[in-house]
Amino acid sequence: MRTTWASGWARMTKEEKAWVAFLHDHGCVVCRSPADIHHVSRKSHLETIPLCPRHHRLGENNKQFVSIHPWKREFERRYGNETTFLEDLRRKYAGLR
Repeated sequence: MRTTWASGWARMTKEEKAWVAFLHDHGCVVCRSPADIHHVSRKSHLETIPLCPRHHRLGENNKQFVSIHPWKREFERRYGNETTFLEDLRRKYAGLR
């Protein structure tokens, strides 16, 4: 299975599963490493971006890495806005379809 939250995977629509598969194949938007799925909005699995554990949830804030949780302001200052990442990914995904 492509995600660590298997119960969530079972409840996803076909469209959501295709999006999440694309994100996993893409890799982290910062470093292209294998990625977790970060929800930009809790409304939908379609409002997600791929972030590796170090850029997503490990709580790092050093010269090499900043995690969006809990350092969102510093993450966005250093790497860019998560909404911009989402828009860029949507354009790439549309180009593949």
